[in-house]
Amino acid sequence: MDEGIIAMLVMPLVIFMIFVAPIWLILHYRSKKQVNQGLTVEERASLEALAGQAEKMTERIQTLEAILDSEAPQWRNRA
Repeated sequence: MDEGIIAMLVMPLVIFMIFVAPIWLILHYRSKKQVNQGLTVEERASLEALAGQAEKMTERIQTLEAILDSEAPQWRNRA
């Protein structure tokens, strides 16, 4: 093989190994560490608040559907 072709193949690999691979590894293991730590207190509180809001919305939707069922029984068939 020609030395120019070998250099064209080796240079991108060297650049990848020097610059991209270390950054990639650092970011990968940093994200793994964050996942393993679990939720923070703020994240857990936010998640519980959102779950509470979702329950309230579910109850409201069920109430609205019950009202619509009694006042306009065919509302579900409308497009």
